[in-house]
Amino acid sequence: MQTVSMTLEEAHALAVSCLQRNGADAENARAVADIVTAAERDLCHSHGLFRIPGYVASLKSGKANGKARPAVSELAAGVVRVDGDDGFAPLALEAGRAPLVARARANGIAALALNNIYHFAALWPETEALAEQGLAAFAFTAAFPYVVAPGGRTPIFGTNPMAFAWPRPGKHPMVFDQASSTMARGEIMLAARDGHSVPLGAGIDRDGKDTTDPKAILEGGAQLAFGGYKGAALAMMVELLAGALIGDRLSFEAEAEDNGDGGPPVGGELIIALDPARFGDAGGFAAHADLLFERMLADEGVRLPGDRRRKARETTARDGIRVPESLSRTLVGLASGT
Repeated sequence: MQTVSMTLEEAHALAVSCLQRNGADAENARAVADIVTAAERDLCHSHGLFRIPGYVASLKSGKANGKARPAVSELAAGVVRVDGDDGFAPLALEAGRAPLVARARANGIAALALNNIYHFAALWPETEALAEQGLAAFAFTAAFPYVVAPGGRTPIFGTNPMAFAWPRPGKHPMVFDQASSTMARGEIMLAARDGHSVPLGAGIDRDGKDTTDPKAILEGGAQLAFGGYKGAALAMMVELLAGALIGDRLSFEAEAEDNGDGGPPVGGELIIALDPARFGDAGGFAAHADLLFERMLADEGVRLPGDRRRKARETTARDGIRVPESLSRTLVGLASGT
């Protein structure tokens, strides 16, 4: 596959140009480009520039508000709400972060409910940002119905990712971000684009048969939860937390409202932040947690979640990134209005 070299700064500028050319204002374009570039920086290509055409499609169709102004309100002493004004999630996340941090530090625990947003990115950026401020954090969001319930053949759950970050004073936080499906949707889409197979167990075809063909999964088939009923239970939990709990859409409700433009679903996100200093071991929680991490790392071959992303940052900061030539041509066209 032919690729094009870019610096991270060039990737960010290209993303901003694509978005502004197609209906986003400067603030919304910058916020989305920040998230997309962070994914490219960490070699998380399925949430990087690959997503820009979907963002643009939702701007051009009028589904997403490229000039959104998120509004912050307080639902309870420890619950903050941000109405995303039908815009993309990154700007709403920025609006809610400081109030969430303040309430978590005041109360020990706080939650942020994001409503009326279009989420198309990885979840680790929001939990990592909180861990860098000394908080432990969870994040949950749903999607379109891509995943079947155990024993079923009709998709009902989203891939429904979840992320968790743990602060490590003086060190990089421990962060994981995973779908409740066997594979992230974007990874299956990349496999289909590049002509690769996917592992058995990733999904079924339209006849309900196991398949390694990503196109068969995407075109009339369905994805599978990891670990069978255990992963499906987590997917259901995310539907309830990011949908029913905060008064937003379940995955199949998001699909019913969608116009089919290929962009992100409308829905919600729930973030929960905890201040370890308020849970009874303010002076010792970090060292205690490091005992676990050190025991893990003493086993040769083990790495902590998020370490691979951190190492990728060192490489991409120095060498830049490689973007498929076909994607680069598409982005240049979007930036020029063609």
